[in-house]
Amino acid sequence: MLLCLAVYKCAVSPTGDRLYITSPYQSKLLTLARDGRLLATFTDPALGVPEGLHVTPAGQVLVCGYLSHTVLQVGWEGQSKLATLATQEDGVRWPQSVCYSSTTSSIIVGQWDDNILVFRVE
Repeated sequence: MLLCLAVYKCAVSPTGDRLYITSPYQSKLLTLARDGRLLATFTDPALGVPEGLHVTPAGQVLVCGYLSHTVLQVGWEGQSKLATLATQEDGVRWPQSVCYSSTTSSIIVGQWDDNILVFRVE
């Protein structure tokens, strides 16, 4: 039963060797090896209640902080924050999903109130 509450979203690295899991009930981003071994646990005050998660084709890990109103980029190893990509000041409110579109070079953020934000990246 605990496992059911521990996993909210998951994404796989482009090489298939890592599995990233958001666990909002534990406020953690977990990184697992293909065989299920825990490789890393990421927590950060800027990632309050992690929900949405996406791994880009280049292997960049994007994760939403629902209560912190943030979108972060975490290192591929799952241990460190590389950047804060968007915050409440950018209009992020209760983000629940994130996706990078290589076609439009943009990060798309779905929010709890049915709003969608699009951020162009270079």
